[in-house]
Amino acid sequence: MSPFDDQEVCRSILESLPIGLCVVDLRKKIVIWSTGAERITGHLRHDVVGHSCISEPLLHCDQPGCEFCSENCPVALAMKTSHSSESSGALHHKAGHDVPVRMQAVPVLNQHGFIIGGVEIFQEIHQPAYPGHRDSLHLSSTGFESSSGFGTHAMTEMYLLQALATLNEAQVPFGLLVLRIEGLQHFRAKFGPEAASSFLRAMARTLAGALWTSDYVGHWTDDQFLIILSACREEALPPVRERIRRTLAGKSIEWWGERHSLPISIGEATVQPGDTLESILHRAQQSLNTASSLYTAPGPPPTS
Repeated sequence: MSPFDDQEVCRSILESLPIGLCVVDLRKKIVIWSTGAERITGHLRHDVVGHSCISEPLLHCDQPGCEFCSENCPVALAMKTSHSSESSGALHHKAGHDVPVRMQAVPVLNQHGFIIGGVEIFQEIHQPAYPGHRDSLHLSSTGFESSSGFGTHAMTEMYLLQALATLNEAQVPFGLLVLRIEGLQHFRAKFGPEAASSFLRAMARTLAGALWTSDYVGHWTDDQFLIILSACREEALPPVRERIRRTLAGKSIEWWGERHSLPISIGEATVQPGDTLESILHRAQQSLNTASSLYTAPGPPPTS
């Protein structure tokens, strides 16, 4: 008998692959979860095996309209049509951030040729981070905050001044987004500074994959961040803002066995001729105040 007929040898080969592999049955219950899948998603096999990959927010991105979360996801199409199916999208990591992936699904047949399930193979799509990001997960330079992975206030102000100088010298426009995490102080007071830092790091990872290499994001105040969009004209700013808002919508982290999320408000401003640091920040803050006016802060916990 060939050694490759041994099931343990075949499983060892699957486990050694650098990609993620997930096998589901006809009800889309996960029956096999590889080491590569654990690495890419942060979910261990005992977290997911036996769970449905569409009813539980364990594997797939839970953003509205995500193509991986519907009955027409790649593995569902593969099982319906008996053909392989491919797609690109984002998986939701256990730590809270999104992981861009390319996914392929193929049907699984039994010895009689009947479909008994499907195999999902997913591989990370490595996207370049924003300039100066310098691997925000392992920050050591003085220009970045280890608690969040964003540039400091001083570095962000310097970057904004450089963008204004480039506008005056080379007429290169830029857009400015001011992002506020609503209720961050209440969240920090309730769950502690480590939980708040974990949420900020999850946001940093997600933003790093959503921005172009020419863009920049930095810490401005305790709950506000500036995103500087290079060469972004006025008409292009609202679609970019909405894309980032959708990317961050419902962003959550797991903390002590529970998932927590915070709402996000975004203000915007396009640089105008003659703008100063103060004038463009003033317009962006006005826009942010309008965007966050509907947010109602949580009240104090009831007293016993």
